[in-house]
Amino acid sequence: MEPGLTLDLDALETSFDLVAPHGDELMDVFYARLFATAQAVRPLFPDDMRRQKSMLLGALVLLRKSLRDLEAIVPKLRELGARHVAYGAQPEHYPVVGAVLIASLAEVAGDAWGPRFEQAWTIAYGIVAAAMLEGAAQVEPKRLAA
Repeated sequence: MEPGLTLDLDALETSFDLVAPHGDELMDVFYARLFATAQAVRPLFPDDMRRQKSMLLGALVLLRKSLRDLEAIVPKLRELGARHVAYGAQPEHYPVVGAVLIASLAEVAGDAWGPRFEQAWTIAYGIVAAAMLEGAAQVEPKRLAA
């Protein structure tokens, strides 16, 4: 984590708990926004999105449960990033996914959402994406050498 950046754990937990009862809606909003924003990524996903939505929601729940000990899930995030290379994920996809995720959380939370939540999720997503990109970077050189 960058010096001076600290996770606002209360904001993350409160905002996640606001949207958690609407998990299915969150997944629908997220993927609709993602495919509208970055149409080029649609072919990277299956036609039947039920399993994909379930996996992403599960990952968000794991993140929520692990917020107070994020270091413990960094190895899992690196593995996830490494797996995403095989799916066709590119480093430039990560900022788009982060922006779409945060906008989707805000939409589902409605009027309860505020700048504090936005900032907290921006920092948290940055940490998650950095760990995933570390995992992806460990795969890329091997793939290029093959």
